[in-house]
Amino acid sequence: MRGKPLILLALMSVLLSSCGIVRLRQSPAYQSGRVDGTGLRGRVEAVRYPCSVPGPHWRRMIVYLPEGYDTSSCRYPVMYLLHGARGYETSWIRKGNVLHLTDSLFAGGHAVPAIVVMPNMNQYNDDYDYENGRFKDAMESLFEVDGIVESAFCEDVVAFVDARYRTVPEGAYRAVGGLSIGAMQSAYLCANHPGMFGYVGVFSPMWPPMGKENPRREFYRHYKEKNAALFRQQAPVWYLMTGRADILHFISCGWHRFLQKQDAPHIYHVSGGGHSWANWQDYYVRMMSGIFKDSVQ
Repeated sequence: MRGKPLILLALMSVLLSSCGIVRLRQSPAYQSGRVDGTGLRGRVEAVRYPCSVPGPHWRRMIVYLPEGYDTSSCRYPVMYLLHGARGYETSWIRKGNVLHLTDSLFAGGHAVPAIVVMPNMNQYNDDYDYENGRFKDAMESLFEVDGIVESAFCEDVVAFVDARYRTVPEGAYRAVGGLSIGAMQSAYLCANHPGMFGYVGVFSPMWPPMGKENPRREFYRHYKEKNAALFRQQAPVWYLMTGRADILHFISCGWHRFLQKQDAPHIYHVSGGGHSWANWQDYYVRMMSGIFKDSVQ
């Protein structure tokens, strides 16, 4: 029986490697300097925030502020955008061109202007581990998904953003979404914090590795029960999206069936292509074009 999980793990490694998600060598350090906001109508900040869970004492998030933020007294909804494996806080910028996509959406009137927050959701051992600035290979990321960072997300990230920026601090004006591991984290954040988010973007999701020996993984347990309770209240609107050729397509199909059973409000979109940035960019645009329509600034 022990052989089966190992075979499945090896097969997953091969599949992930084939689409460029896993590199079977040590990842280089990333550049943690200023994010280039040249040519944007909006403004970008790199912000340090304190952490309340084991690991580094602080982390960095990237915050996009829409055009007009500095010259008005308006309050804005917030989109929390999470990276996947081999990612960190600038992944959506470097690979997904999210700053210019967002700028164009807002300028063209195709989306409600919002603050976009991109935190680092990896687990690091300590300040030295984080300060070295390395991103994580996919397999390392997968084995370290234990709910530590996620359990403090609302306290460390959401509360910090609400205190620092002119947000509308209500669930209807918050969205959280991500790709792959970030999609999984987003779904569980909603399940563990009913009412905190009005929208959730689940792009090419995967399931978390479960380990009963680690009590910190309680964050990722009892998913169906948590969501059943969530759906009895005012459930978030789901944007569940995947590619037909995605190696994790079957997980999205299962989630779609679950949401249908719960009669949960959701938009299910199946595109061409696979586990790729081209798809995730498109999913982000689709989601941003549909959320916060009833917002009042």
